[in-house]
Amino acid sequence: MAIHFFLELAAIIVACRVVGLVARRLGQPQVVGEMVAGVILGPSVFGLFAPGLQHALFPSGQTNTVLYVLAQIGLVLYMFLIGVNFDVDLVRHRAGTAGAVSAAGILVPLALGALVAGPLLADGTFFGATVTLPMAMLFLGASVATTAFPMLARIVFEKRLTGTSLGTLALACGATDDALSWCILAVVLAMNRGSPGTAVLAIGGGVLYALVVVTVGRRALRPLGARAEREGAVSPAVLASVLALLMLCAWVTDAIGIYAIFGAFILGTAMPSGFFAHRVTAALDPLVTTFLLPLFFVYSGLNTQISLVDSPALWAVTLGLLVVSIAGKGVACALAARLGGVPGRESVALGALMNARGLIELILLDIGRQAGIITPTLFTILVIVAIVTTLMASPIFEFAYGRHRPDPPPRTADPSDAGARES
Repeated sequence: MAIHFFLELAAIIVACRVVGLVARRLGQPQVVGEMVAGVILGPSVFGLFAPGLQHALFPSGQTNTVLYVLAQIGLVLYMFLIGVNFDVDLVRHRAGTAGAVSAAGILVPLALGALVAGPLLADGTFFGATVTLPMAMLFLGASVATTAFPMLARIVFEKRLTGTSLGTLALACGATDDALSWCILAVVLAMNRGSPGTAVLAIGGGVLYALVVVTVGRRALRPLGARAEREGAVSPAVLASVLALLMLCAWVTDAIGIYAIFGAFILGTAMPSGFFAHRVTAALDPLVTTFLLPLFFVYSGLNTQISLVDSPALWAVTLGLLVVSIAGKGVACALAARLGGVPGRESVALGALMNARGLIELILLDIGRQAGIITPTLFTILVIVAIVTTLMASPIFEFAYGRHRPDPPPRTADPSDAGARES
């Protein structure tokens, strides 16, 4: 098993780099190439043309379990690094706008989800037999409201928006909407299980965790920054302590039902900035973004089967949900930003970035599929929506904003750097 797993890893790394380079030639970020590479390596493409070879290279069972574990570690480490380099001050300066955009990115999808869920539930093809109308409305609204936050973070860096007002606003809105989407999912799961305590634990525990970490935790971690500056380095002992704390925080938020990446991100925002942040980033970034994080995208792609959408009627439903998703997220967030005083081009760019869903939505959808809330058919349709909206983000951003701004400064060390590297 171990020998075969190394072959899997080699194939994943090569595929992600090759498809990533092609994606960059087409004007897409490296991260979008990695997402597409995952789908190509799975049953939707590789398995369609060479099913025997695909199954031999990626057999189900224990190797997939190990791949999943490594992918989760990479995702947690990456989101921690995003938090470490997250400029909280910029969010404070635009808190009003961020709140308005985040509210639009949640309330409008919930409203549109309520309109669409009824006919889909009545059809009997898309939701589980025990799903009620409120469950269908909330789940569909949460899936439309989701933003691909890890992918958004990498796109922000690759577009050289790190530290800018637009980039930080996008990250703040994306983090808020994703957290709220997971809270909505917790409510749906509680309704599905007949256990209100599940939702209370997820929402209440998540708020309490964030408050403790950004207040008490931030003060407790300050000496690490002073020690690093005094010694001129982050020692192995300090790095090991930080990693242990990170895994503990990821476990806490995963256990309460919010998902591990939010625990990692919140802890990162509480870490000392400046010298400490740069050294921690330099120590962890290359391995995380070149090796571990692509495993997350590929693992999700291995569990996606686009061939399930096999009739004109299903493709019509797919198109309809795509329109609803774009209107409920991209258009709504852009309008909210414009009404909040954001310039027109920046508003459109922000809407495009918020409209990207990526593989965070795939995680949400897979939870719904495993719980019996949605059928494999609706799962596949919403996967297609996630892919299309993610592919749309960069072209719309460049058309509306990227080509009109001054040349950005050269890139510096950042946790998203590996996703942006040319080679």
